[in-house]
Amino acid sequence: MRTSDPGAPGTPGGVRTPYRVCFVCTGNICRSPMAEAVFRARVAEAGLAELVEVSSAGTGGWHVGDGADSRTVAVLTAAGYVHEHVARQFRRDWFERLDLVIALDEGHLRDLRRLAPGPEYARRVRLLRSYAPGAGEGLCGLDVPDPYYGGPEGFEECLALVEEAVPGLLEEVRAALGRPAGGRAGDGDGAAVR
Repeated sequence: MRTSDPGAPGTPGGVRTPYRVCFVCTGNICRSPMAEAVFRARVAEAGLAELVEVSSAGTGGWHVGDGADSRTVAVLTAAGYVHEHVARQFRRDWFERLDLVIALDEGHLRDLRRLAPGPEYARRVRLLRSYAPGAGEGLCGLDVPDPYYGGPEGFEECLALVEEAVPGLLEEVRAALGRPAGGRAGDGDGAAVR
């Protein structure tokens, strides 16, 4: 794991790097590993892989140590995403080292905010779909439905909902890092902070 140094030379506005984002669903075998894989791919495409650390976890511990659900793996593989995953349970003490905790539905949002050690940490918890186009105007649902008890189409829908919201999240992370979208080579976009 890379170490972070708040206020290290070259970090915009004292933002520590790596900037840490953790996606959270119920068991950490369906939705959150899918969101982790998609976001990690977009971060890499944006040239920010050295600046952003992406992970996932579950609110419950039922599947700790398991791989992702086979249907999640199938959907990610078909879409061309690289994924390696071992399920784990979110812990309260992680809030200290995370910049954003991204919940996949309202239930996770409530659970995580209750778990937060204080209001400043609770504010770090956001819904993934709040970054989707039209979310601010109430034009789309804010939950990514749990596909676990359904067929493959639920996992495909889950991937589509995640892919729709991830660009908005990436823009927020870019802004926090002082890396505006559309950067060109030589202007610092994608360059690792040393």
